[in-house]
Amino acid sequence: MSTIATIAVAAEAGHQLNELWMPAPLFGVVMFVLFTALAIVTFSFRDVANRHAEKAEAYAREHGAQQHH
Repeated sequence: MSTIATIAVAAEAGHQLNELWMPAPLFGVVMFVLFTALAIVTFSFRDVANRHAEKAEAYAREHGAQQHH
């Protein structure tokens, strides 16, 4: 049992604490801003297919209604 205690004490003695390069709550704020910006970009692409419906219909008329996958 003393061997395990000695190993545990030795492992704790070598532990070094590194400081964060910015305050911890600021990481959450940065991630919130980043995800909000990405959500705005994603939201800006909504309904893009319907904006160009007339082009899609013209293409279908020119190239046939069948699509090749």
